[in-house]
Amino acid sequence: MSDFIKHIIPQNESVRDALGKLDALASDAILFVVDSEFHLIGSLTDGDLRRGFIKGLGFDDSLLQFIQKNPIYITRTNYTLEVLESYKDKHFKIIPIVDEDKVIIDVLNFRIQKTIIPADGVLMAGGQGKRLRPLTENTPKPLLKVGDKPIIEYNIDRLVQYGIKNINLSINYLGEQIESYFGNGERNNARISYVCESKPLGTIGSIHLVDNFEHDDILVMNSDLLTNIDFADFYSTFKNSGADMAVAATSYHVDVPYAVLEVDGKNLATSLKEKPRYTYYSNAGIYFIKKSLLEMIPKGEFFDITELMETLLAKDMKLITYPITGYWLDIGKHEDFKKAQEDIKHIKF
Repeated sequence: MSDFIKHIIPQNESVRDALGKLDALASDAILFVVDSEFHLIGSLTDGDLRRGFIKGLGFDDSLLQFIQKNPIYITRTNYTLEVLESYKDKHFKIIPIVDEDKVIIDVLNFRIQKTIIPADGVLMAGGQGKRLRPLTENTPKPLLKVGDKPIIEYNIDRLVQYGIKNINLSINYLGEQIESYFGNGERNNARISYVCESKPLGTIGSIHLVDNFEHDDILVMNSDLLTNIDFADFYSTFKNSGADMAVAATSYHVDVPYAVLEVDGKNLATSLKEKPRYTYYSNAGIYFIKKSLLEMIPKGEFFDITELMETLLAKDMKLITYPITGYWLDIGKHEDFKKAQEDIKHIKF
Protein backbone atom coordinates (compact mmCIF):
# COMPACT_ATOMS: atom_id res chain seq x y z
CA MET A 1 0.00 0.00 0.00
CA SER A 2 1.14 3.53 -0.73
CA ASP A 3 2.17 5.71 2.21
CA PHE A 4 -0.27 8.38 1.00
CA ILE A 5 -2.14 7.89 4.30
CA LYS A 6 0.30 10.26 5.96
CA HIS A 7 -1.22 13.05 3.84
CA ILE A 8 -4.78 12.25 4.96
CA ILE A 9 -6.59 13.87 7.87
CA PRO A 10 -10.24 13.27 8.85
CA GLN A 11 -12.45 16.34 8.91
CA ASN A 12 -13.14 15.96 12.64
CA GLU A 13 -9.47 16.06 13.66
CA SER A 14 -8.28 19.06 15.66
CA VAL A 15 -6.21 21.97 14.44
CA ARG A 16 -3.47 20.85 16.83
CA ASP A 17 -3.46 17.38 15.24
CA ALA A 18 -3.18 18.98 11.81
CA LEU A 19 -0.20 21.09 12.89
CA GLY A 20 1.54 17.98 14.21
CA LYS A 21 1.00 16.08 10.96
CA LEU A 22 2.16 18.99 8.82
CA ASP A 23 5.28 19.33 10.94
CA ALA A 24 6.05 15.62 10.50
CA LEU A 25 5.67 15.91 6.71
CA ALA A 26 8.41 18.57 6.57
CA SER A 27 9.02 19.59 2.93
CA ASP A 28 5.96 17.57 1.84
CA ALA A 29 3.66 19.49 4.18
CA ILE A 30 0.17 19.28 2.74
CA LEU A 31 -2.85 17.42 4.08
CA PHE A 32 -6.01 16.32 2.31
CA VAL A 33 -9.15 16.49 4.43
CA VAL A 34 -11.59 13.61 4.01
CA ASP A 35 -14.89 12.42 5.39
CA SER A 36 -15.41 9.01 6.99
CA GLU A 37 -15.45 7.31 3.57
CA PHE A 38 -12.27 9.04 2.32
CA HIS A 39 -14.06 11.43 -0.03
CA LEU A 40 -11.85 14.44 -0.74
CA ILE A 41 -13.23 17.56 0.97
CA GLY A 42 -10.33 19.98 0.77
CA SER A 43 -6.61 20.58 1.27
CA LEU A 44 -4.70 22.12 4.14
CA THR A 45 -1.24 23.64 4.42
CA ASP A 46 0.69 25.65 6.99
CA GLY A 47 -0.29 28.74 5.04
CA ASP A 48 -4.00 27.91 5.29
CA LEU A 49 -3.71 27.58 9.07
CA ARG A 50 -1.75 30.81 9.33
CA ARG A 51 -4.32 32.72 7.28
CA GLY A 52 -7.07 31.28 9.45
CA PHE A 53 -5.36 32.44 12.64
CA ILE A 54 -4.95 35.91 11.16
CA LYS A 55 -8.72 35.97 10.51
CA GLY A 56 -9.37 35.18 14.15
CA LEU A 57 -9.86 31.43 14.03
CA GLY A 58 -8.39 29.37 16.87
CA PHE A 59 -7.35 25.89 17.94
CA ASP A 60 -10.90 24.99 18.92
CA ASP A 61 -12.40 25.82 15.54
CA SER A 62 -13.23 23.17 12.94
CA LEU A 63 -10.61 22.27 10.34
CA LEU A 64 -13.27 22.88 7.70
CA GLN A 65 -12.98 26.62 8.40
CA PHE A 66 -9.30 26.59 7.42
CA ILE A 67 -9.24 24.38 4.32
CA GLN A 68 -9.04 25.09 0.61
CA LYS A 69 -12.36 23.66 -0.58
CA ASN A 70 -11.50 23.25 -4.27
CA PRO A 71 -8.06 21.63 -4.40
CA ILE A 72 -6.43 20.35 -7.55
CA TYR A 73 -6.83 16.59 -7.93
CA ILE A 74 -6.39 13.84 -10.52
CA THR A 75 -9.10 11.37 -11.44
CA ARG A 76 -7.43 8.04 -12.10
CA THR A 77 -9.35 7.35 -15.31
CA ASN A 78 -9.39 10.84 -16.76
CA TYR A 79 -6.05 12.61 -17.18
CA THR A 80 -3.18 13.00 -19.61
CA LEU A 81 0.57 13.26 -19.15
CA GLU A 82 0.34 16.77 -20.57
CA VAL A 83 -2.03 17.81 -17.79
CA LEU A 84 0.36 16.40 -15.19
CA GLU A 85 3.25 18.30 -16.76
CA SER A 86 1.22 21.50 -16.60
CA TYR A 87 0.70 20.96 -12.86
CA LYS A 88 4.41 20.39 -12.45
CA ASP A 89 5.16 23.59 -14.38
CA LYS A 90 2.81 25.47 -12.04
CA HIS A 91 4.81 24.11 -9.08
CA PHE A 92 2.14 21.82 -7.69
CA LYS A 93 4.24 19.30 -5.78
CA ILE A 94 1.75 16.88 -4.25
CA ILE A 95 -1.64 16.08 -5.80
CA PRO A 96 -4.30 13.63 -4.59
CA ILE A 97 -5.52 10.91 -6.93
CA VAL A 98 -9.20 10.05 -6.63
CA ASP A 99 -11.55 7.48 -8.10
CA GLU A 100 -14.78 8.25 -9.92
CA ASP A 101 -16.52 8.88 -6.58
CA LYS A 102 -13.83 11.33 -5.49
CA VAL A 103 -12.41 8.89 -2.94
CA ILE A 104 -8.67 9.38 -2.45
CA ILE A 105 -6.79 6.27 -3.57
CA ASP A 106 -3.23 7.61 -3.81
CA VAL A 107 -1.10 10.75 -3.90
CA LEU A 108 1.27 11.93 -6.63
CA ASN A 109 4.44 13.44 -5.18
CA PHE A 110 6.56 14.99 -7.92
CA ARG A 111 9.56 15.00 -5.61
CA ILE A 112 9.76 11.20 -5.68
CA GLN A 113 7.67 10.28 -8.72
CA LYS A 114 8.05 11.56 -12.27
CA THR A 115 4.48 11.16 -13.49
CA ILE A 116 1.59 8.68 -13.71
CA ILE A 117 1.43 6.68 -16.93
CA PRO A 118 -2.11 5.27 -17.35
CA ALA A 119 -0.99 1.75 -18.19
CA ASP A 120 -0.61 -1.66 -16.56
CA GLY A 121 2.74 -3.42 -16.41
CA VAL A 122 3.57 -7.01 -17.34
CA LEU A 123 7.09 -8.28 -16.71
CA MET A 124 8.14 -11.58 -18.25
CA ALA A 125 10.15 -13.40 -15.58
CA GLY A 126 9.74 -17.10 -16.35
CA GLY A 127 12.91 -17.94 -18.26
CA GLN A 128 15.50 -20.44 -17.05
CA GLY A 129 18.56 -18.28 -17.77
CA LYS A 130 20.52 -21.28 -19.07
CA ARG A 131 23.36 -19.16 -20.47
CA LEU A 132 24.06 -17.81 -16.99
CA ARG A 133 24.47 -21.17 -15.31
CA PRO A 134 25.71 -22.08 -12.73
CA LEU A 135 24.43 -18.74 -11.33
CA THR A 136 20.86 -19.67 -12.21
CA GLU A 137 20.87 -23.27 -11.01
CA ASN A 138 19.28 -22.29 -7.71
CA THR A 139 18.27 -18.68 -8.35
CA PRO A 140 15.95 -17.38 -11.10
CA LYS A 141 17.77 -14.96 -13.38
CA PRO A 142 15.54 -11.97 -12.49
CA LEU A 143 16.67 -12.30 -8.86
CA LEU A 144 20.39 -12.26 -9.62
CA LYS A 145 21.79 -9.17 -7.95
CA VAL A 146 23.33 -6.30 -9.88
CA GLY A 147 24.93 -4.05 -7.32
CA ASP A 148 22.78 -4.18 -4.23
CA LYS A 149 19.46 -5.48 -5.60
CA PRO A 150 18.00 -7.96 -8.11
CA ILE A 151 17.85 -7.15 -11.81
CA ILE A 152 14.05 -7.21 -11.89
CA GLU A 153 13.76 -4.85 -8.92
CA TYR A 154 15.38 -2.04 -10.89
CA ASN A 155 12.61 -2.42 -13.47
CA ILE A 156 9.81 -2.59 -10.92
CA ASP A 157 11.11 0.47 -9.08
CA ARG A 158 11.42 2.39 -12.35
CA LEU A 159 7.86 1.51 -13.38
CA VAL A 160 6.62 2.75 -10.01
CA GLN A 161 8.63 5.94 -10.46
CA TYR A 162 6.56 6.57 -13.60
CA GLY A 163 3.29 5.73 -11.89
CA ILE A 164 2.82 2.21 -13.26
CA LYS A 165 1.92 0.45 -10.03
CA ASN A 166 -0.41 -2.32 -11.17
CA ILE A 167 2.28 -4.84 -12.14
CA ASN A 168 1.92 -8.48 -13.13
CA LEU A 169 4.89 -10.85 -13.10
CA SER A 170 4.77 -13.85 -15.41
CA ILE A 171 6.79 -16.52 -13.61
CA ASN A 172 7.74 -20.16 -14.09
CA TYR A 173 11.28 -21.42 -13.37
CA LEU A 174 11.91 -21.04 -9.60
CA GLY A 175 9.06 -18.54 -9.65
CA GLU A 176 8.19 -19.16 -6.01
CA GLN A 177 11.41 -17.36 -5.08
CA ILE A 178 10.31 -14.25 -7.00
CA GLU A 179 6.88 -14.34 -5.37
CA SER A 180 8.44 -14.76 -1.93
CA TYR A 181 10.82 -11.83 -2.52
CA PHE A 182 8.25 -9.27 -3.67
CA GLY A 183 5.05 -10.52 -2.05
CA ASN A 184 2.16 -8.21 -2.89
CA GLY A 185 4.52 -5.39 -3.84
CA GLU A 186 3.84 -3.21 -0.79
CA ARG A 187 7.54 -2.84 0.01
CA ASN A 188 8.10 -1.41 -3.50
CA ASN A 189 4.98 0.80 -3.34
CA ALA A 190 3.37 -1.35 -6.03
CA ARG A 191 0.51 -3.81 -6.42
CA ILE A 192 2.17 -6.97 -7.68
CA SER A 193 0.26 -10.01 -8.93
CA TYR A 194 1.62 -13.24 -10.39
CA VAL A 195 0.68 -15.55 -13.23
CA CYS A 196 2.42 -18.88 -13.69
CA GLU A 197 2.70 -20.80 -16.94
CA SER A 198 1.88 -24.49 -16.62
CA LYS A 199 3.68 -24.90 -19.95
CA PRO A 200 5.92 -22.57 -22.00
CA LEU A 201 3.77 -19.93 -23.71
CA GLY A 202 6.41 -17.84 -25.46
CA THR A 203 7.33 -14.22 -24.84
CA ILE A 204 3.74 -12.93 -24.60
CA GLY A 205 1.39 -15.94 -24.60
CA SER A 206 1.07 -15.86 -20.81
CA ILE A 207 -0.51 -12.39 -20.91
CA HIS A 208 -3.93 -14.05 -21.21
CA LEU A 209 -3.46 -15.37 -17.67
CA VAL A 210 -3.63 -11.79 -16.35
CA ASP A 211 -7.13 -10.83 -15.25
CA ASN A 212 -6.63 -7.51 -13.44
CA PHE A 213 -5.89 -4.96 -16.15
CA GLU A 214 -7.11 -1.51 -15.16
CA HIS A 215 -6.15 0.50 -18.25
CA ASP A 216 -6.49 0.40 -22.03
CA ASP A 217 -2.72 0.30 -22.55
CA ILE A 218 -0.17 -2.25 -21.34
CA LEU A 219 3.57 -2.02 -20.95
CA VAL A 220 5.20 -5.39 -21.54
CA MET A 221 8.90 -5.90 -20.90
CA ASN A 222 11.50 -8.54 -20.23
CA SER A 223 12.52 -8.62 -16.59
CA ASP A 224 16.22 -9.24 -17.19
CA LEU A 225 16.96 -5.83 -18.72
CA LEU A 226 18.94 -3.05 -17.11
CA THR A 227 17.79 0.29 -18.50
CA ASN A 228 17.00 3.89 -17.64
CA ILE A 229 14.60 4.35 -20.55
CA ASP A 230 12.32 7.38 -20.24
CA PHE A 231 8.98 5.59 -19.97
CA ALA A 232 7.02 8.86 -20.07
CA ASP A 233 8.53 9.92 -23.39
CA PHE A 234 8.11 6.39 -24.72
CA TYR A 235 4.42 6.40 -23.76
CA SER A 236 3.81 9.91 -25.12
CA THR A 237 5.40 8.89 -28.43
CA PHE A 238 3.18 5.81 -28.54
CA LYS A 239 -0.03 7.75 -27.83
CA ASN A 240 0.72 10.78 -29.98
CA SER A 241 1.52 8.54 -32.97
CA GLY A 242 -1.83 6.78 -32.79
CA ALA A 243 0.02 3.47 -32.99
CA ASP A 244 -1.38 0.11 -32.00
CA MET A 245 2.00 -0.98 -30.66
CA ALA A 246 5.33 0.65 -29.93
CA VAL A 247 8.61 -1.26 -29.72
CA ALA A 248 11.58 0.19 -27.89
CA ALA A 249 14.69 -0.25 -29.99
CA THR A 250 18.39 -0.13 -29.33
CA SER A 251 20.88 0.86 -32.01
CA TYR A 252 23.72 -1.25 -33.35
CA HIS A 253 26.46 0.20 -35.49
CA VAL A 254 28.40 -1.73 -38.10
CA ASP A 255 31.59 -0.09 -39.30
CA VAL A 256 32.90 -1.32 -42.63
CA PRO A 257 36.69 -0.91 -42.77
CA TYR A 258 36.73 -0.58 -46.60
CA ALA A 259 35.28 1.68 -49.23
CA VAL A 260 31.87 0.37 -50.28
CA LEU A 261 30.53 0.50 -53.81
CA GLU A 262 26.77 0.69 -54.10
CA VAL A 263 25.42 -0.78 -57.34
CA ASP A 264 22.07 -1.09 -59.06
CA GLY A 265 20.47 -4.27 -60.38
CA LYS A 266 22.72 -4.25 -63.45
CA ASN A 267 25.94 -4.01 -61.41
CA LEU A 268 26.32 -0.39 -62.40
CA ALA A 269 28.05 1.58 -59.62
CA THR A 270 25.85 4.36 -58.24
CA SER A 271 27.98 5.65 -55.36
CA LEU A 272 31.16 5.12 -53.39
CA LYS A 273 31.25 5.41 -49.60
CA GLU A 274 34.54 5.45 -47.76
CA LYS A 275 34.47 3.21 -44.66
CA PRO A 276 30.76 3.75 -44.00
CA ARG A 277 28.90 3.14 -40.74
CA TYR A 278 25.52 1.43 -40.92
CA THR A 279 23.05 1.75 -38.07
CA TYR A 280 20.41 -0.86 -37.34
CA TYR A 281 17.68 -0.83 -34.72
CA SER A 282 16.99 -4.01 -32.76
CA ASN A 283 14.12 -5.07 -30.54
CA ALA A 284 14.96 -4.02 -26.95
CA GLY A 285 12.31 -6.15 -25.24
CA ILE A 286 10.08 -3.27 -24.06
CA TYR A 287 6.67 -2.61 -25.61
CA PHE A 288 3.53 -0.54 -25.26
CA ILE A 289 0.45 -2.22 -26.69
CA LYS A 290 -3.24 -1.47 -26.79
CA LYS A 291 -5.18 -3.91 -24.62
CA SER A 292 -7.44 -4.58 -27.61
CA LEU A 293 -4.53 -6.40 -29.28
CA LEU A 294 -4.91 -9.26 -26.81
CA GLU A 295 -7.65 -10.59 -29.09
CA MET A 296 -4.92 -11.40 -31.63
CA ILE A 297 -2.99 -13.58 -29.19
CA PRO A 298 -4.20 -17.21 -29.06
CA LYS A 299 -5.11 -18.47 -25.60
CA GLY A 300 -3.18 -21.36 -24.12
CA GLU A 301 -0.75 -21.55 -27.03
CA PHE A 302 2.92 -20.74 -27.45
CA PHE A 303 3.11 -17.24 -28.93
CA ASP A 304 6.05 -14.87 -29.21
CA ILE A 305 5.68 -11.12 -29.27
CA THR A 306 7.44 -11.05 -32.65
CA GLU A 307 4.47 -13.02 -33.99
CA LEU A 308 2.20 -10.26 -32.74
CA MET A 309 4.31 -7.70 -34.61
CA GLU A 310 4.10 -9.78 -37.79
CA THR A 311 0.32 -10.00 -37.39
CA LEU A 312 0.05 -6.22 -37.06
CA LEU A 313 2.17 -5.67 -40.15
CA ALA A 314 0.13 -8.19 -42.14
CA LYS A 315 -3.05 -6.34 -41.17
CA ASP A 316 -1.54 -2.93 -42.01
CA MET A 317 -1.95 -1.81 -38.42
CA LYS A 318 0.38 0.80 -36.97
CA LEU A 319 3.60 -0.45 -35.39
CA ILE A 320 6.26 2.10 -34.45
CA THR A 321 9.75 1.97 -32.97
CA TYR A 322 11.09 4.12 -30.17
CA PRO A 323 14.90 4.52 -30.13
CA ILE A 324 16.34 4.27 -26.60
CA THR A 325 18.72 7.17 -26.09
CA GLY A 326 19.74 6.21 -22.56
CA TYR A 327 21.28 3.08 -21.09
CA TRP A 328 20.15 -0.43 -22.03
CA LEU A 329 21.67 -3.84 -21.43
CA ASP A 330 20.19 -7.29 -21.96
CA ILE A 331 21.74 -9.49 -19.28
CA GLY A 332 21.82 -12.79 -21.11
CA LYS A 333 25.40 -13.99 -20.80
CA HIS A 334 28.15 -14.00 -18.18
CA GLU A 335 29.97 -11.13 -19.89
CA ASP A 336 26.74 -9.07 -19.80
CA PHE A 337 26.31 -9.81 -16.10
CA LYS A 338 29.90 -8.76 -15.43
CA LYS A 339 29.43 -5.56 -17.44
CA ALA A 340 26.23 -4.77 -15.51
CA GLN A 341 28.14 -4.94 -12.21
CA GLU A 342 30.45 -2.19 -13.41
CA ASP A 343 27.86 -0.11 -15.25
CA ILE A 344 25.48 0.05 -12.27
CA LYS A 345 28.01 2.21 -10.44
CA HIS A 346 27.49 4.96 -13.02
CA ILE A 347 23.93 4.64 -14.37
CA LYS A 348 21.61 7.51 -13.47
CA PHE A 349 18.13 6.10 -12.80
